[in-house]
Amino acid sequence: MTEGRPTPGAVERLDATVRGKVQGVGFRVFVLREAEWLGLSGTVRNLPDGGVHVIAEGPSADLDALEERLAEGPPAGFVDRVIARREPARGEAAGFRIAHGDHRGD
Repeated sequence: MTEGRPTPGAVERLDATVRGKVQGVGFRVFVLREAEWLGLSGTVRNLPDGGVHVIAEGPSADLDALEERLAEGPPAGFVDRVIARREPARGEAAGFRIAHGDHRGD
């Protein structure tokens, strides 16, 4: 095992902010589909500053896969960068959903 990395299959939490052309291009639905396909729990929401915020929990390998997909984004979007950090899972969400209400465009 690499020091500082969890054991394979360990459950973690991904907290990521995606910057670029990520609103109005189906980014949240893209993230929802990817997260559901991977069996992750969490939320995706638009931010008032034009970014998208993703919280996902699940096995570290599945979070790695989601993080790679976040960097690619949907065909209509453009991802400039993904700012991500990992922390221990909190078990707060069951399933994955699009969160609304943080942005007037929601």
